[in-house]
Amino acid sequence: MMRSVRPRSGGLIMNPCRRSVLMLFVLSSVHISCESQFPSPLMIKEWVDQHQQELVSLADTASGGSDLRQIFESNQNYFTVETNNAAHLVESAARNIENFLKKRAKALRTLAAAAEDFQREHQWKDEFQDEDIVYFNAKDNLYANETEGRKNRIRPEFQEDPSFKNRLTSYNHTAVHIPTDIYDGSTIVLNELNWTEALDEVFKKNREEDPTLLWQVFGSATGLARYFPASPWMDARKTPSKIDLYDVRRRPWYVQGAASPKDMLILVDASGSVSGLTLKLIRTSVSEMLETLSDDDYVNVVHFNTKVNNTACFDHLVQANVRNKKILKDAVQNITAKGITNYTKGFEFAFDQLANPNVTRANCNKIIMLFTDGGEERAEEIFSRHNINQEVRVFTFSVGQHNYDTGPIKWMACANKGYFYEIPSIGAIRINTQEYLDVLGRPMVLADAKQVQWTNVYLDALELGLVITGTLPVFNKTKSEGSLSQNQLILGVMGVDVSLDDIKRLTPRFTIGPNGYYFAIDPNGYVLLHPNLQPKKRILNRRSRLNKKLDISFPEEPVTLDFLDAELENDIKVKIRTQMIDRIPGNETITTLVKSQDERYIDQGIRTYTWAPVTGTDYSLALVLPEYNLHYIQANLGNTIKQAMCESL
Repeated sequence: MMRSVRPRSGGLIMNPCRRSVLMLFVLSSVHISCESQFPSPLMIKEWVDQHQQELVSLADTASGGSDLRQIFESNQNYFTVETNNAAHLVESAARNIENFLKKRAKALRTLAAAAEDFQREHQWKDEFQDEDIVYFNAKDNLYANETEGRKNRIRPEFQEDPSFKNRLTSYNHTAVHIPTDIYDGSTIVLNELNWTEALDEVFKKNREEDPTLLWQVFGSATGLARYFPASPWMDARKTPSKIDLYDVRRRPWYVQGAASPKDMLILVDASGSVSGLTLKLIRTSVSEMLETLSDDDYVNVVHFNTKVNNTACFDHLVQANVRNKKILKDAVQNITAKGITNYTKGFEFAFDQLANPNVTRANCNKIIMLFTDGGEERAEEIFSRHNINQEVRVFTFSVGQHNYDTGPIKWMACANKGYFYEIPSIGAIRINTQEYLDVLGRPMVLADAKQVQWTNVYLDALELGLVITGTLPVFNKTKSEGSLSQNQLILGVMGVDVSLDDIKRLTPRFTIGPNGYYFAIDPNGYVLLHPNLQPKKRILNRRSRLNKKLDISFPEEPVTLDFLDAELENDIKVKIRTQMIDRIPGNETITTLVKSQDERYIDQGIRTYTWAPVTGTDYSLALVLPEYNLHYIQANLGNTIKQAMCESL
């Protein structure tokens, strides 16, 4: 057995038994010192041995260790000691997960195909009557009286559902969520409400075929989300003043499903002309742009005037994970405006970073995002030298209200397969910093290139806990008006949630003991399953909480825990992580340090790691066994009576 060592500052570590012996020795020493000479080392050893025997006897009596040994020895015919076949256990669990996710992927494909058919058959309308659009708005207060403006709203009958952690649900309807900053009566939203209503029956049929299905969601490119089963977005009795900032297009699963991986260089004009309100808008715009990136993307932010500087500490593209995006957002707030604009130097620097072969990149879409107020320079020579084949898309953003010429930056975008946007005020930031995803999705639509992708772990917005989501883009299959050419728009992304609790149930534990465990990682090295993977706690606005006026709800970030952070790192674990990402099966037996889940204790012991890929996904699964869990007890019972007899021992 390994001995737990609890690190404490400023002193030796001693277990309770030794501490008791030392205390008795000290008291005895004090008593003896008063009457006779100090005891000899031999006498002290005799005392310690005597205390040890008494403590061992007491522990044996209290735990019944001898009795348990006799029971096992007298019932050896009821069991055998078997060896854990780690490779077989991993392959079996991986196959269970594969089959489980295959069923989810089938439901996903059914939904995506149906959505494309429904939209193709839909006839666009410029006007609707109230009775034409009937739906349940997830943000409606169920406890408020019905108003004139909500006669077209459904009011489902809800019941607590144990499948959704006792959340109120209704399997007779879907629910619709529309972002706060989008008008729910606009023509485009009404048309989407109209054709997506047909998805209700497909959702229900999927649920009938697989009663274990959880949330099924269609996220539209316009921001509308329709999900099944219907459930109120929030409980107005518990959080009556919560502001909803949810937008499905900013969720991790939507971002991943809507476009291919990206290498993005954000180029910020930091010349004197952008000082004041324009610079504030640029800072906010860059922060919002970073939120459209997922862990599959790589990014950096640089600012320029007559000189070019990396905005943060990164001198190359970095993975767009939560940590790196936060560093970039904080650094953007420190940009100051001075000097004059030199687009040539800025773009030269940007192309060099995108072309750097010595760093890890997505190696798919290459993008430059220019945020500026306008200018007269086109930097044509730079584009003809670095982007003659238009391999890098350039998107340009004219920020702020000004009278500068935007013609040159419009030309930059159009000449480099990009798009030009205007952000005159803060209200235009959110929509204009995410529309570039539609442009990036056009090649996928034309090629009809789609496949089911599984996200990394994140916290479900509807309080299901830690989940992963299978995603599939939904394409517009209609023909462009007045021509026979294929439409190039993505309608949205279809998603099906899978709870991590469901996946854990597919990894049987009854033979691996209390300290054996499974873990899984995604292609970025983040853990999907692991004993040390814990959900992030929500951080509430303390002032608003105390004043009881406002409680702002922010979407949860992905729960990104790298395998090398979940465990104490060493060279062999780096190798294991690399092989799992590369989907190479293997096993290693190592001596390693193991930390407890509360991170208060560290043990040293021998662990055997065995891993294999999960076919049909990007995940890999591993099993970790301590040396004392390499075997297990297998009962040899012929009938249930003997089983009950053995269990009663």
